[in-house]
Amino acid sequence: MPLYEHVFISRQDLSSSQAEGLVEHFSTVLTDNGGTVVESEYWGVKTMAYKINKNRKGHYAFLKTDAPATAVHEMERLMRLHEDVMRVLTIKVDEHAEGPSVQMQKRDERSDRRERR
Repeated sequence: MPLYEHVFISRQDLSSSQAEGLVEHFSTVLTDNGGTVVESEYWGVKTMAYKINKNRKGHYAFLKTDAPATAVHEMERLMRLHEDVMRVLTIKVDEHAEGPSVQMQKRDERSDRRERR
């Protein structure tokens, strides 16, 4: 099955447990349609570059999945209909990166950054 990575932003006025509940909900939607969630990460509340639906901040979540296209389409459809989800990004990847995502790594662990001048 194809590999996908999903990032979605939910409203800032949700509690962190409600935002993590959204991750659980969409993970079950994916598994009910024949896919599997390889890894999920809750990135927390972050400031966005521009306002979306009058919100300056949002709860970010990241999912690594192994699912058929029909399961991904169903999950994206339900995300678009859910009133607490503001944005969704899905990318098809060749392989999942090992370890935590860049957002979850500590600043000193990121070795591929340029030096400041």
